[in-house]
Amino acid sequence: MRALRIKGDGALSSTFTSFLAHVRRLWPRYPWAPPLPFVLWGFYTFLIGERRWEIAVSMILPMVLAYTSFRTKRLLIGIYPLFLVGIFYDATRFVQNWGVTAERIHTCDLQAIETALFGIPWGSVRITFSEWFQHHSVFFLDVFCAIPYGFFLYVTIAYALFLYRTDFEALRRFTWSFLVLNLAAFATYHICPAAPPWYLHGYGCVADPAAHASEGPNLARVDAWLGVSYFGSFYGRSHNVFGAVPSLHVSYPLLIILEGWKRHQGFGRGVTVAYFFWMVFSAIYLDHHWILDVVLGCIYTVVTFVVVRRALAPSSPTLTLRSEKA
Repeated sequence: MRALRIKGDGALSSTFTSFLAHVRRLWPRYPWAPPLPFVLWGFYTFLIGERRWEIAVSMILPMVLAYTSFRTKRLLIGIYPLFLVGIFYDATRFVQNWGVTAERIHTCDLQAIETALFGIPWGSVRITFSEWFQHHSVFFLDVFCAIPYGFFLYVTIAYALFLYRTDFEALRRFTWSFLVLNLAAFATYHICPAAPPWYLHGYGCVADPAAHASEGPNLARVDAWLGVSYFGSFYGRSHNVFGAVPSLHVSYPLLIILEGWKRHQGFGRGVTVAYFFWMVFSAIYLDHHWILDVVLGCIYTVVTFVVVRRALAPSSPTLTLRSEKA
């Protein structure tokens, strides 16, 4: 029995040694660093009592990708900025109220600008498209617009995986643009906090920095129909209640268009453009954004895309990976 135990311990030790050697081949320098930020963040959320499946995935998946093979290492390097966005977004809880005071939050002044620029006649006055849609909302459109809102992150990830299989340098541009775009938006939320239309229509012009995020009335109806608080749970955890400007919902589809335009032909371009306008319509119809938010989201996206493309182009060495037999 003791001999068996010694033999078993030896096999375990040999397996561990082989694994360490494998890790060293994959990452000759700082082998444990790549997944470390996500592991530490996962442990932190666990210690404060949060049990969320997306945190577990963002903690485990980078480790799996980092230490499985050279091919998965390449994938991790390509999508690393996407994982970083998750941490940065979750960490905004620490700066949730920085710069967000009742006096600085834009509410009815944004509505006034929206009405002046994009208003439509309503009797003797002019109203915004968001207000018009709230007066003419139908359940079919609630569901129709809930689809892109429910899957926008998954579509972004799916497109990143597509780029991984077709053009690694395009993947790097896409994911780093995604990171920079989100950081610019997060900063804007505190420099220029802005209430979404649903807040204004529900609470008026007086801003309350302690207000909780909401999915809005249209998506609430979809949740009730589904019998699952999908949108209520997702948007209820947001730390950026007054982060309507710019619209990231619209930015992500536009980023796909910009990176994929030269890559796709007529059908592919048509699909990406249709997805973009579907999201634009949904953002306004669902009472989440003004048209002004959409326009600014597009400007942020174009500027970010150009800056990141130029930053990576001059000195972006091709990632050479060793291959090994399985």
